Amino acid sequence: MHEVCTTGTGLIATITDWLVWLMEQVGGVGVGLAIALESIFPPIPSEVILPLAGFTASRGLFSLVSAIIWATAGSVAGAWALYGIARWVGLHRIQRAADVIPGVSRHDIAKADGWFTKYGTWSVLIGRVIPVVRSLISIPAGLNGMNFWRFTGWTMLGSAVWNTILISVGFGLGSQWCSIQGALGVFEDVVIAVVIVVIAVWAVRKVRTVVSERRNGPKGA
Repeated sequence: MHEVCTTGTGLIATITDWLVWLMEQVGGVGVGLAIALESIFPPIPSEVILPLAGFTASRGLFSLVSAIIWATAGSVAGAWALYGIARWVGLHRIQRAADVIPGVSRHDIAKADGWFTKYGTWSVLIGRVIPVVRSLISIPAGLNGMNFWRFTGWTMLGSAVWNTILISVGFGLGSQWCSIQGALGVFEDVVIAVVIVVIAVWAVRKVRTVVSERRNGPKGA
């Protein structure tokens, strides 16, 4: 395995090394796998994965076109998973799940659902180039029973545009990718801080709910 950036430290650098290793081992398939996982369980955003895929392609491990195709396939696969879960589980179960997932609330689900209802298929296309929304929009699309093939087409188009831009940036940077490790380190600190705040807010809300129920009794009692 080639070293990526020997001076990088921390979570971002560790995941970066792992991603390059994955892409080196299985080529473009690794790009698709990483993006599919990011779409469902975002441990690290596509804003990092995609330029990194371009950087890896610039080293001749696979072509730029291959990276874009596999990334788009991974985006569609991740979107299919969330779409299918939403169709199968239904709104009420998703709302109950949102109540126990840190950083997610019924309001988030209702807002995404309202956005989809207002903008329809355009929300699926445009949402693919907006951080966070690109995954979330698959849920109301599934809940509202959007035509599967239409959903797939808009998802593929929007994802292809987003993936092409970011992968091309990474490809153009080439070996200069390592020079932005410092910025990624700052990004890591911000992400960690946000996660801590989200968990703290969630914990406070849960404690308040428990205290309120003990004082007034459960809702509907």
